[in-house]
Order: sequence, then structure tokens, then C-alpha cells
Amino acid sequence: MKSWLCFLVPAVLLAADPEAVERLFDGKLTALQRATACLELRGKADPEVINALSRAMEDPDLLSCAADNLQRIGAIEPLKHALGSESFQVRAAAARELGTLQRPELLEVLGRAAQDENMLVAINALAGLTQYQGAAVVPYLTALARKGGITGDMALDRLWQLDPDMALNIARSLLASTQVADLLYAMRIIGASGDSSDLPQLKKIAAANPETLTQRDRGFGFMPAINLSRAAQSAMESIQARSK
Repeated sequence: MKSWLCFLVPAVLLAADPEAVERLFDGKLTALQRATACLELRGKADPEVINALSRAMEDPDLLSCAADNLQRIGAIEPLKHALGSESFQVRAAAARELGTLQRPELLEVLGRAAQDENMLVAINALAGLTQYQGAAVVPYLTALARKGGITGDMALDRLWQLDPDMALNIARSLLASTQVADLLYAMRIIGASGDSSDLPQLKKIAAANPETLTQRDRGFGFMPAINLSRAAQSAMESIQARSK
């Protein structure tokens, strides 16, 4: 992995125990002993430690500790570099830690990571995006929401809190989706924020997905069965109630 000795870290440089760095990669030690060495390096921000923690992220036994250590000292560049790892676990950990920093300059990299082919990476990055407040994050949530899918629907939910009008427009477009989750998220937002112009499309969905007696018993445990007709009817009732 590329050396990070050249990176400047916005933290007070604390001297690290050279032995702790050595124990980090000592194959003769147990995973617990090496993890203990990683914990001993917490808060240390000298270049040797940053370089070692960057390497340690590729070790499954040290990944979580190393990523957390880097986040605590604000070592952004190593974490950004880790988003390009071949390991989805490494990418996911990096996205999670970068998201907690809530820095405006990280919005773009988190937005890209939220479109990762691996769902764990994408969700971790989206979780970071949802922690941002204000208009700066809206374009990134919008781009994700337009695509639908699990992360898109979650992004739409957060977008609704920040920019209801944009969320409503996207929700309306998602009514053409073939994915049940997209439709459910869309109809929930339309029911809460839509108007009478949405009723015709909702009526079509309700008519095309009639509830049957058997559907009432298809829930798992306490989870009710998913029924698009019922969701469409609920959205229409909400809209009509507001118009009275």
C-alpha cells in the first residue's frame, strides 16, 4: 500500500511506542495481542503510526481498530485511499469512518461510495451522508434517490427531511418503478406531501394490485403482508383528508 508519510494530519503529534508498531504486524502474536497493540496506538498521529494503521486496515483482525484510530486523529487521506481497496470490508470501514467526520470536502467521495456495487459499502457511505445537515448534501442524496433501490430509497427518506419538494418530485417519478420498495417509499411521501394531481396514478396502482383474502395472512410473524393497493389507498386518503 502507498506510504502516507507525506500526509499532514490535523492533530497533535504524539510519540508512538515503536514496539507497539512492531507488534502490530508480528505474525507470532495472537490476533488479540496485535489488536491490543493497535489500541495502544490510539491517539498517536506521527507519520510512522499513520503508515502502519493504513497497512493494518487490510488485516481483518485489525481493520476496525485501525480505521477507528485513523478517524480519531483526522487522517482523511489514508481513509479515502482505503475506499479503493479490493476488499469490500475495508471500503465499508473507510466509508463509515469518513462519514462520522461530516466534513464538506468529503461529500463527493461519500456520494461515490454510496453507489458502490457492494451493499455494505453503499449503506455505510449513505449513513455518513445522512448525518450532514443543510443544502450541501441535497445534490448527493438526490442523485442516489433518483436511482431507487435500497440505498436510493433510504436516501429519498432523508431527502424528504431536507428538501420536501425535491423528494416529492422524485417520489412521483418512482411510481413508474417495478420495485415494490420504491413504490412503497414513493407512496408514503406522496401521501404526506402530494396533492390531488397524484390521485389518478395512485388509483391505477390500487386497481392493478387488488388485495386478496390470502394476502392478509402472508405476513411473517408480526410483519404485515406488503400490499401495494393498501398503500395506494392510504396515500389517497391522506391527500383527500388534507384537501378538506
